[in-house]
Amino acid sequence: MKELKKCGCGVEPLADNSPLTTEARNENSLQLDTMTTREILTLINAEDHKIAPAVAEVIPQITQAVELITTRLKAGGRLFYVGAGTSGRLGILDVAEIRPTFGIGLDTVEAIIAGGAKAITEAVEEAEDDFHQGSKELKRRSIDGNDVVVGIAASGSTPFVLGALAAAREVGAATIGIACNCNSRLRDYSDITIEVVVGPEVLTGSTRMKAGTAQKMVLNMISTATMVKLGQVYENLMVGMQITNTKLVQRAIRIVSAAAGVSAAEAVDLLEASGKDIKTAIVMGKLKIDAASAKELLEQADGYVRKAIALGLNNRR
Repeated sequence: MKELKKCGCGVEPLADNSPLTTEARNENSLQLDTMTTREILTLINAEDHKIAPAVAEVIPQITQAVELITTRLKAGGRLFYVGAGTSGRLGILDVAEIRPTFGIGLDTVEAIIAGGAKAITEAVEEAEDDFHQGSKELKRRSIDGNDVVVGIAASGSTPFVLGALAAAREVGAATIGIACNCNSRLRDYSDITIEVVVGPEVLTGSTRMKAGTAQKMVLNMISTATMVKLGQVYENLMVGMQITNTKLVQRAIRIVSAAAGVSAAEAVDLLEASGKDIKTAIVMGKLKIDAASAKELLEQADGYVRKAIALGLNNRR
């Protein structure tokens, strides 16, 4: 574990942002204010094409992150995203989608943004400079060595995020950093550092653009792959999904129909018999068994649908 940089004051000093890629001027957009609308949009689109290849370069680090998070969550740990500004809002967005998509609640995955709830819709820029507040937010949640903290900071030097990661490491929690600069300060605070370097922004320093898109892509990859590994996906279907509105009722019917190989009408009956639990309905339909038997198989399979089906088939032999 790396030694942390010490600070004797309440606010961790900011790194010199002048050499940061995210703060550099983009040579392709020096005449941005003279361009036509179409030229501006074409340039932005051309720069956006650089993002996916940059993300591809760090797939090895993302792989490590997913495996680490999966291991901790399987052991009963929690996952925290921590960020400020755009980075914090992206963490909140990802967490907000996890419960309806995969059925995992805030008791397992939570996002923390500098400045609190107000910062979700308004800029609270000064909040990101408080190193100790980042630490306090984690301690307030009684973080322990089973948990994982993902610090998200385009610059890689946001004090609020570094403070949260420092608090996490003090108690032995795993730490992951996501930045858009090479050799960022997050490296000093993270067990795994994911640095997606997408180059200078079209609008200098506006990291809501390429850097924000890159962070969103990485978070999509982390949360989706983790939930697959946790058994919340069967084939490519969202079997952990919560059925909370009319659209999702119809989606659940399609999921059960496709996975179990039954008609839509049969899928409706299976969902009703299962207590609107998609995993149970699929196992029932696939093996032609009742809800109690399907639930028992899923329990034996730790919630993995494919494993539960295999267990059921093996029991017949």
